[in-house]
Amino acid sequence: MSVLERLWDRVSGSQPLPPAWVVGLTGLLALGVVLDSRSWRLTGKVITIAHEGGHALVSVLSGRRLDGIRLHSDSSGVTYSRGRRTGPGLVLTAAAGYVMPSLLGAGAAWLLAERHLTAMLWLALVLLAATFLAIRNLFGALAVLVTAGGVFAVSYYASPAVQAGFGYLAAWFLLFGGLRPVVELARGSVGSSARRQRWTRGSDADQLARLTGAPAGLWITLFMLVALGALVIGVVLLMPPGLHLGWSAARS
Repeated sequence: MSVLERLWDRVSGSQPLPPAWVVGLTGLLALGVVLDSRSWRLTGKVITIAHEGGHALVSVLSGRRLDGIRLHSDSSGVTYSRGRRTGPGLVLTAAAGYVMPSLLGAGAAWLLAERHLTAMLWLALVLLAATFLAIRNLFGALAVLVTAGGVFAVSYYASPAVQAGFGYLAAWFLLFGGLRPVVELARGSVGSSARRQRWTRGSDADQLARLTGAPAGLWITLFMLVALGALVIGVVLLMPPGLHLGWSAARS
């Protein structure tokens, strides 16, 4: 068997599900990290990578030319692309950022539910590598390299038990972490007119409002529905099979 065949067998193979307590503990840990402002200042940069990567991916898929991504130390970022200044391609590109972390979390939850932990970790590495190629500033390059290095170290060197804990922690973090920026954007859009302008000026929702004529609040609501929907789907997928059976029996 060649090296490529062994690698493919490793990536495409299935791994056993972890104990239910691991699923619950990693979920609580991820929620705590997202809710704590001190830890969020560091870990929120991972959500920014996913956010800007979403803009970049959809811009390429919609036929626009990607010029690059810049990530900043305050957890903000910007993605540059060229193409038509109106039209569905630009609308989809602008709409992809806030929903992408949650969608990635739901996708990770599906892979974990199908027992493809290794595939999930390696797919994360592929997406991070593609993002790194689009980075155009030093801080952004370091942020992506550190994130990718952590994923690689766990996927290549860690024991199966540690890999399982890390995989579930990452999925929960994307699901919870994808919701926090949307909640912050929604809170910023409520209140006085000056406050709304300060929070939404230049935001994705504000850009979508200019492109489509639909109010920014409608787009924020859409972001919220996608994030909440992904969270519900993720919880159902990550819930251990025994808990599924117990919940069904309780309902009947």
